[in-house]
Amino acid sequence: MTRAKSLSSLFGAAAKEVSSTQLRQQITSILDDRTSSDVSPESEGTSSDNYSGSLDIQWLSELMSNANVPIKRKETSRGKKQKWFFKNGQVPQSKQLIKLCGEKLGTEATLQFFGQLGRETGVKEYNALIAMCIDKARTTDCEEVALVEISKVYRHFKEMRKRGFQIDEVIYGQLLMFFIDRGMVEEFHFFCGPIKDGNCNSIPRLGYYEMLLWISVNNEEMIRKLCDYIAADDNEDNLQLKENYLLALCESQRTDDLLQVLEIIDITKISDKHAATVFKSLGRLSLESFTEKFLLAFKTLDHGAEKISRLIFSYASCIPNIVVEDIVLKFESLHMKFEITPSLESYKELIKFCCSSRKVQLALDIVNQISQDGLSLSIDMLNCILHAIEVNHECNLVRRIYSVICCHDLKPNAEIFRRMISLSVKMKDFGGAYAMLNDSRKMNVKPVAGMYNAIMAGYFREKKISAGLRVLKQMELDSVKPDPQTYSYLIGYCDCEEDIIKYYEELKCSGITVTKHIFMSLINAYAACGQFEKAKQVLLDEGIPVKSLNELRSALISSLASNGQMADALDTYEEIKQSGGDLEPRAVLSLMECLHSEGDLNLILQLLEELHDQGYWIEGCCRVISFCVRRKHLSTAVHLLKQLKDKFCDDEFAAEVLFDEAFAIIAEEEPADVQFGVDLLKAIKSDLGISPSRKCLDFILNACVKAKDLQNSLLIWKEYEIAGLPYNVFNFLRMYQTLLACGDHKSAEAMQTKIPKDDPDVRDVIRAFQVTYPKSTTPAKANKLPQQRENK
Repeated sequence: MTRAKSLSSLFGAAAKEVSSTQLRQQITSILDDRTSSDVSPESEGTSSDNYSGSLDIQWLSELMSNANVPIKRKETSRGKKQKWFFKNGQVPQSKQLIKLCGEKLGTEATLQFFGQLGRETGVKEYNALIAMCIDKARTTDCEEVALVEISKVYRHFKEMRKRGFQIDEVIYGQLLMFFIDRGMVEEFHFFCGPIKDGNCNSIPRLGYYEMLLWISVNNEEMIRKLCDYIAADDNEDNLQLKENYLLALCESQRTDDLLQVLEIIDITKISDKHAATVFKSLGRLSLESFTEKFLLAFKTLDHGAEKISRLIFSYASCIPNIVVEDIVLKFESLHMKFEITPSLESYKELIKFCCSSRKVQLALDIVNQISQDGLSLSIDMLNCILHAIEVNHECNLVRRIYSVICCHDLKPNAEIFRRMISLSVKMKDFGGAYAMLNDSRKMNVKPVAGMYNAIMAGYFREKKISAGLRVLKQMELDSVKPDPQTYSYLIGYCDCEEDIIKYYEELKCSGITVTKHIFMSLINAYAACGQFEKAKQVLLDEGIPVKSLNELRSALISSLASNGQMADALDTYEEIKQSGGDLEPRAVLSLMECLHSEGDLNLILQLLEELHDQGYWIEGCCRVISFCVRRKHLSTAVHLLKQLKDKFCDDEFAAEVLFDEAFAIIAEEEPADVQFGVDLLKAIKSDLGISPSRKCLDFILNACVKAKDLQNSLLIWKEYEIAGLPYNVFNFLRMYQTLLACGDHKSAEAMQTKIPKDDPDVRDVIRAFQVTYPKSTTPAKANKLPQQRENK
C-alpha cells in the first residue's frame, strides 16, 4: 500500500467516539500515579456518578498546580464534591496544561476532556494540539506513527473549519515544512486544499512553501516553471503570489535561478516587506551591482529616501565575511552615492546591529553622526546601547552615554538612571554614581529606591558596610522608602544576629511583602553568622510560595556548603532528590566547588549529571576536569575532555581554549607533575584524536623548567614539530631556560645560537637566565639521564 493510500484511509476513517465513563477511567488510570495525600477529606468517599461538566479534584488539583494554571475554585458545602470550572479568561497558561494532557491522553481525548470540563475548545487549544501532533510526527522514526499523527492534524483542521475557525500560518506553516523536510509531495498537495478552505488569504503564502518544496526535492522542471511565472509580466493580480515565490527563492541556495529572475523582474512593484528580503539576499550573495541597479530604480520613481535607506541597511547588514566597521562604511557610502541622508529608522537598526555585534563604541559613534545629520535622538536608542554595555561589561562607556543625555537634553526615566548608576558603581566610581543621583532631580526624575540600592550594594560588595548604611540614611533624608531589594541587601550583609532581627522587624512593620530574595538573604545571613539551625528554619516560614521552595532549598545548600557545613548541605541535597526535586544549577556548582577539598570524585560526577543546561554543564565539567588534573585522575579527565570536544564539535576554538586550561593547571602546580601532563597529552592525542595547541605545549614546557625535567622537555620539544607548530622566540627562550636549569649547558649554548637577538628585551632575558643558572663544577644530573634510561 502506498503512503498516499495509507494516508487517505486514515483520513477517511471516522474518529472513534469515547464515552464519558471510558474517558474518565482512562484519565484516572493514566494519571493515577499523580494522586497525592493532599486530597481534602471532603473529596474522599464521594460518589463518582456525578461527572457532567466536571472532574474530581483528587488528581486534577496536582495537575493544575504543576502547570501553574490559576483556576478559580468553587467550594460547595461539606460532604459534596469539589468541581473545577474553566473560563477563557481564567487560563492564561493553558498551553502548558494542554501539552500535559495531550502527552498523557492523546490529542483527541484531550479535546473531549476539555469539553467535559465545560471549557469550549478554541483556536489556541486546537493550535497547541496540532503542534503536538506535528512534533510527534517529526520526531518518530516510524512512518506509520507519523501518518497517524498527520491524520489527527487533518481531523483537527476539519473540526476547525466546521466551527468557523481560521487556520493560520503559525500552524499550517509547521505542517508544510514537515512535508518539505521529508520530501512528501503528495501529502503536501493533499493538505493545501483544507488549508485554502480554512484560510482564503493563505494562497500567496502557499506559493512560498510550494517553491521550497520543489527546491527540496530538486524538481528542476517545476522550479523553472515557477521562476518563469515570477518573471512574467502578464498578471498584476497575482503579484503577492509571485512575491512569495521570489521570497522562497531568495532564502534558498539557488543563486543562478535567483540571478536570472532578478535580471527580469521589476523590483519597484514588490512590497516593502518583501523588497527588504530581496536586498538581504543581495547582501548575502554580495551582489552589489544588482543592489545599485535596484536602488537607482527606486530613486528614479521617487519611492522616498526613508524606504531606500531601509533597503540599504537590509543589504549592508547581510554582507558576509566583513567586519562590522566595514558594514557601517558600506551603509554610509551607498547613502552618499545616491545622495540621500540615512533615515532615523535605518540609523536605529544600524545601532541595534552594532550592539548585537558587541561593537558598542561604534554604536555611540553612530549616535554622534545622527546628531550631526540634524536628526532627533531618542532615549530608546540609548536604552539599546545601555543594554549592550551591561551585557558586554563595558562599564566605562556609561560616561559617554551620560554625556550624550546631558548634551542633547534627553529625558531619561528612573530605570535608565538606575542602570547608569549601577554601571558607575561597578567601576567603583561612587562619586559619579552620587552625581547622577543628584542630577536626576534636576531633570525632574523622582529618585526611586533602586537608584540607592545600586550604590548600597556596591559599598557592601566592597565590604564598606558603614558607607552602605549611610546610603540608607540618605534615603530617609530624601523621603525615599526602602523596597524589598533594600532590605534584601541590608539583611544579607548583616554580621550579627541582632542586626538580622532588627532589619527583618523593620521590614514587617513597613508592610513590605517578604520576597524570595529576602528569604535567601535571611538564609545567607544566618549561615554567615554561624546560626545554621536558624538558616534551616527559614524554610519553615508559611509565607514562602510553593514555587520558590526548591530555589530556597538550593540557596540553603549553597550557604551551608560555603560555610563549612558539608554534611548538612549533602543531607539537604538528598532530601531534595528523594522528594523528586532538582537542585538549582548555581547550588550544584557551589557544592562541586566545596567538594574539591573533600576529594569525593564519585559524588562530584553525580552532581555534574544534575546540570541539564548546556552552559552550566560546561562550567561544571571544567571544574571537575580541574579537580581531576589536581588529583591526578587521568582517565576521568580524558573522558570529560572527550565530552567537551563533542559539545564543541562546531567550535574548535572554544574547545581548544578549554583544553588549554587543563594544562595551565599543570604549569601552575607546585611541585609541577610533568609526567601527568605528558600522559594527558598522549591520551588526548590517541583517544581523542586531537593535535595539541601551542599553548598546551607551552604550559608543559614551563612545567619542565620548574621540575628541571630534561627528558620530558626534549619530548615536548619534538611535539611542536609533530604538531606542525614552528618554534617562536618564546619557545627558544623557554627551552634554553630548561636546559640551563637541568645543568645541560652545552646544549643550552647550542640553543642560544638559534634565538633571534634583535629585541633588547630578549637579550636581557638571556642574561637573566645565565645569572640564575650559572655553570656548576659538579657533573650535571641531567647528563646522567641517557645512562639511567639505558640501565632502566
